[in-house]
Amino acid sequence: MATVTALFFAAYRDLVGSGSVAVEVPDGATVADLVASLRGRGAPFDGLPSEPAVAVNRSYAAHSEPLRAGDEVAFIPPVAGG
Repeated sequence: MATVTALFFAAYRDLVGSGSVAVEVPDGATVADLVASLRGRGAPFDGLPSEPAVAVNRSYAAHSEPLRAGDEVAFIPPVAGG
């Protein structure tokens, strides 16, 4: 098992009620596995989209990106402009 930190900003922070959550994932887990694990916790995490934009260690990442212990996964909410 590896512990990663899920970071939430703006609307996602408001949704889950926290700026960060430590999550244990199995060795070899991907971003997609982390998202599924969080959404599987039920409310309020099930309000996260199934394929949110994410960054792993401050670089945008695909959902197939493998995770390692200590990684920070930022969930990036959609931004509206005008």
